[in-house]
Amino acid sequence: MHTSDIYVAGLGVISALGYDLKANRHALQSGESGIGAIKHLKTIHKDVFSVGEVKYSNADLEQASHLPPGTSRTALLSSIAAREAYTNAGLHPQTGLKIGFVSANSVGGMDKSEDFYSAFSNDHHKGKLRDVVGHECGYSTELVARQLGIHHYVSTISTACSSSANAIFHAARMIAAGYLDVAVAGGAESLTRFTLNGFNTLMILDPNPCKPLDENRKGLNLGEGAGYVVLASEYALSKLDTKVYCRLSGWHNVNDAFHQTASSPDGAGSYMAMQGALRKSGLRKEEIGYINLHGTSTQNNDLSEGTALIRLFGEALPKLSSTKAYTGHTLGASGGIEAVFSVMSVMDGYVYPNLRFETPMKDAPLHPVTSFDIDRSIRHVLSNSFGFGGNCSSLIFSAT
Repeated sequence: MHTSDIYVAGLGVISALGYDLKANRHALQSGESGIGAIKHLKTIHKDVFSVGEVKYSNADLEQASHLPPGTSRTALLSSIAAREAYTNAGLHPQTGLKIGFVSANSVGGMDKSEDFYSAFSNDHHKGKLRDVVGHECGYSTELVARQLGIHHYVSTISTACSSSANAIFHAARMIAAGYLDVAVAGGAESLTRFTLNGFNTLMILDPNPCKPLDENRKGLNLGEGAGYVVLASEYALSKLDTKVYCRLSGWHNVNDAFHQTASSPDGAGSYMAMQGALRKSGLRKEEIGYINLHGTSTQNNDLSEGTALIRLFGEALPKLSSTKAYTGHTLGASGGIEAVFSVMSVMDGYVYPNLRFETPMKDAPLHPVTSFDIDRSIRHVLSNSFGFGGNCSSLIFSAT
């Protein structure tokens, strides 16, 4: 170990695949997609679009999280996954460590604001004002931080679909600079009518389960969930009774500023993010064993990312796939959820199948893995998260 290294010492996740790390691991191994019909979200599109919805009601999540009734779904999901990561790492307030919580989301408590608006718009004497108190993105973070007893440093990141990847490497920088010893970092997101309607307006939703990287892809499936990693310094590890999963060896963020919602067609942002993460890690591109792609299944994004991959890796592409065919695109939570999946890849050699893939893209022919595999030779995994406005981030996780 080296004092400058940042280690992953805990994991927590909830998604359409299941309630915790064990359930998500089982679904990924079994090829069981979480994409399906809308059950809990109240929307006129309920029977139209497929989504990656967490299979629990708010009442179920309230009971599991020990948060009060009326709490936003974003905060409920965040609480469950963050607490799993916190416990998984053996953290507790008595460690004497400087602990931070860096959490991301892009929708905040929009679900509760929608409940308020529905009642208030029909009758201005109705609607519960407490439903809008938790609207802003930082409220969920503050609520969960208090629940976990974290107070040394609490921050919220909101940069669209790269949000929780940015939260992870922001936490890593805080540890590297000596401001923190350990941090719970990642993000959460819930499905809302605002989100579904917005993406429907962009005409990039597929009514059927999505097909990332496929020539005949029709769009993305929205999803929800939360994913967190616990990052720790060597000093923190000496105080904790926990195992080390791997290192966070590389990270990088760029903004290509090409368009409000579209990726640059030449993949400039994607390319620079991956290149920068490689440079930070000190690795050669040939050392990357697997890439967890951003892979949203939209025409623009998959082609842009594919173009960047071919530019960077040439014909010697590593094994790669998009796990959004399992979970849907969880937006602000995607970088956190996929970081958890990437850590499992480093630890156990997991290579996840790109479900429903049939035909390579003509203009950027990628050949993703199509069946679950275990490759023990994998030591370095690259995870991509690219957001609206050209905010592109890449993380690299490496074996210790």
